[in-house]
Amino acid sequence: MDVTLHLAQDPEADELLGRSPLAALTGMLLDQQVPMEWAFKGPSTIARRMGADDLDAHDIAAQDPEAFAALLSEKPAVHRYPGSMAKRIQQLCQYLVEHYDGNAELVWKGVDDGRELLRRLQDLPGFGKQKAQIFLALLGKQLDVQPKGWREAAGTYGEPKSFRSVADITGPDSLAKVRAHKQEMKAAKASGK
Repeated sequence: MDVTLHLAQDPEADELLGRSPLAALTGMLLDQQVPMEWAFKGPSTIARRMGADDLDAHDIAAQDPEAFAALLSEKPAVHRYPGSMAKRIQQLCQYLVEHYDGNAELVWKGVDDGRELLRRLQDLPGFGKQKAQIFLALLGKQLDVQPKGWREAAGTYGEPKSFRSVADITGPDSLAKVRAHKQEMKAAKASGK
């Protein structure tokens, strides 16, 4: 991976997301109950606080849970719920160490079937079907990871020229469109449609 993403809307954070598979997965994990930019800036903040220029699954998995939670809780906190998200990040890293020798890219590298890739993503701690489909769409649309059937496996998130999720954010304009779509969906859900 070595592309420019625009998910955090912060050059340093976006550069890390574009070159680090673990940072991209961690940002996706953090993307709940906080603004998207905040979630995707999280990996950069964590790396900086750990005194590194990237995230390392082995290092994070081995951290003392209380110390790692404290690191995420420093002001400004990495997430609205830094303690629970620290635990989830460590669980993700422990899974990656156990199943992929700590190399997040191996989750998708060499996978030639979209359904298999979706299954692998759903097996990750903290990744339900929707989060896995969104990340699969991000891989396909922006990171050139396009196994056969990836769009179908990603569901509506894989549709071209849609503005449903982080998979479609390439700059401030598309961010505004994704945000508008999310607000429409929230309003429709609230009105019972």
